[in-house]
Amino acid sequence: MHIRDLTQYLAELSENNNRAWFVMNKPRYDILRAEFLELVTQLIADISKFDPIIASCNPKKALFRINRDMRFSHDKSPYKTHFSASLTASGLKKPSSGGGPAYYFHIDADGQLLIAGGEYMPPSDRLRAIRQTVISDAAGFSKVIKTKSIKDNYGGLQEEGKLTRPPKGFDADSPHIEYVKLKNFIVWKESSIKKKIPADLGKEVLAGFKDAYPLVHWLRQIPLVVPE
Repeated sequence: MHIRDLTQYLAELSENNNRAWFVMNKPRYDILRAEFLELVTQLIADISKFDPIIASCNPKKALFRINRDMRFSHDKSPYKTHFSASLTASGLKKPSSGGGPAYYFHIDADGQLLIAGGEYMPPSDRLRAIRQTVISDAAGFSKVIKTKSIKDNYGGLQEEGKLTRPPKGFDADSPHIEYVKLKNFIVWKESSIKKKIPADLGKEVLAGFKDAYPLVHWLRQIPLVVPE
């Protein structure tokens, strides 16, 4: 993956976020997209060595589209300024569609690499199921959050959007109540790859995914609540 070319392209796209510029630079996009797909394909093969169920993930479906969904947004910029992928056992990206916990990473226009594992903003039914399992499987969850790879390399679960009080239906004295207040059950970390380009990007992302595996595996044991 030509990281310098990708970050340069994304930086230019962020300054010229319109269809005319995108069409004019489509050949650049196609090359970078193909390289990113190749990276994701190799990641799936490598992840499968410690998480075999990921082998069924379709790399083409794992990639997010560059086009933004502008239907409910005040920002009418047509294109995202990052390349991203979400790797799940089913190949689907969202828990609401049967995706379940995911390995996720993206590279943005500022040269920031984000690596994550778990579930971000799961729908209400799924979130409730996770919260209930935090309590019913207190010992198992405790083992996950105490895992050295998660503590040392991620600093624990992300607390973005955490509630100040226990959610409705949960007792304040419940086990792990501070974790029950979370809206996301995910770990992530960011690093700059603009000035210091990794010698092997795939290896760096893979290491982050392997560190997040205990959380992904634990979440996967919770049956998905899929809308009919």
